[in-house]
Amino acid sequence: MTLTTLLILAAALVGIGLYGALSQQSFVMLMMGLELMLNGVMLAAVTFWAYSGAGVPEGQLLTIVVMAVMAIEMALGFALVVAVFRAKQADTTEALSELKQ
Repeated sequence: MTLTTLLILAAALVGIGLYGALSQQSFVMLMMGLELMLNGVMLAAVTFWAYSGAGVPEGQLLTIVVMAVMAIEMALGFALVVAVFRAKQADTTEALSELKQ
């Protein structure tokens, strides 16, 4: 695959993730959109590393760090979703009008 193809794919992942994060009302779909955006950024970083790094391990290290952040974000996000659902019985973002208090 060429550099252009991979960067277009990364941009498509970020765009689909942005659309999913902004248009969905379910907490799970919102988090899936965020994950798609992070995957697009990670693909772009690995692509730049592969085409310009010539074997330097910083690109691989960045990818591992992003994957660890994604795992932590998903675990904390789902824990918050479960806590909100138990407290308010709300599974969408529109059902939480009292979250400010």
